[in-house]
Amino acid sequence: MACLAATLGLVIFSGIMDLSAANKDPCDLYALVGQNLTLPFVFEGLGLHELRWTHNTKIIFHGQQGRVSHGKAEDISKTGSLFLKNLQLSRAGIYQADVVNPNRTLAKTWNGSLCVLDKVAKPQLTYICVKTSAVILNCNVANPQGLTFSWTLFMDDKTLISETKQTLSISLAQQKVVRSFTCSVANKVSKEKSDTVRPTCESPPPPPLFCLKSQTVLAVLAGGAGLILLLLVIIITLCCRYRRIKTQMRRRDQEGLRMLSLNKLEPKISPVYETMHQTEDAPTMSQTSLPKDCCENVTQPEAQTENKPAQLSADAEGQKPSPVPKPRTKGPKTPNI
Repeated sequence: MACLAATLGLVIFSGIMDLSAANKDPCDLYALVGQNLTLPFVFEGLGLHELRWTHNTKIIFHGQQGRVSHGKAEDISKTGSLFLKNLQLSRAGIYQADVVNPNRTLAKTWNGSLCVLDKVAKPQLTYICVKTSAVILNCNVANPQGLTFSWTLFMDDKTLISETKQTLSISLAQQKVVRSFTCSVANKVSKEKSDTVRPTCESPPPPPLFCLKSQTVLAVLAGGAGLILLLLVIIITLCCRYRRIKTQMRRRDQEGLRMLSLNKLEPKISPVYETMHQTEDAPTMSQTSLPKDCCENVTQPEAQTENKPAQLSADAEGQKPSPVPKPRTKGPKTPNI
């Protein structure tokens, strides 16, 4: 159990050390290309001691008691500091200084890592107006790795905010308030600032009520046009049919009125009157079938007897207007004896 706890503690400690090493800056000193630098080493009473400087384990200076066996005496100060002149990228690395006593024991040592960097170039600030009502600003610079970006937004010559990313997005509403923008890039030894830029992005028009694709809109319009055309055809058909039915009904009404007017204008003839005229016009049986000689031999009483049924039939037909009396036919008078 104790071994397990010890092992766990060792793992945790190793993890913490690795994390601290990862977060630690690999360079102790930074210098710009072409710059002069003095490595910070001080040892008082260097006269009888041996001094040795190495660069990446390579001896670049060795001297003792005023005698220099390697390097130049002018590159060393009285306290043992090393002067580096006109630094180049190749001079970066680990430097170490060792001071040895006359009895060959180590009196003092120092080491440090030097990083030599180029000067950053001046950035170019550009912007893009996007449809989402925003402005995207980009700080363009060569070799952006290891550089730090900063943004400054000015309103009435006052700094509002600062950002640390290479790109910056700002809404058009803020852009109307903020008049100008600048970006800066920097490394450990230099810094450059871009020119001031004033974006001229306009606010987009308000979005439509319905966001549809053009194909969908065309399909909806085509369907609507087809439906309207179908409705027009149905309406025209119904109107034509209604008009035809109305015309037929009007014709029927006119025909009925004409027949009614003709019936009113037609004269009414009494059937008795027709019978009377037929009786008057038609020749009697006595006049047609009987010979003249027979008629002449009929006596007056017999003629009167024959005429009485005719008169009775006329009275029996009802109380109607009496027909015109028929002239009586009288037989020849008998001579008086």
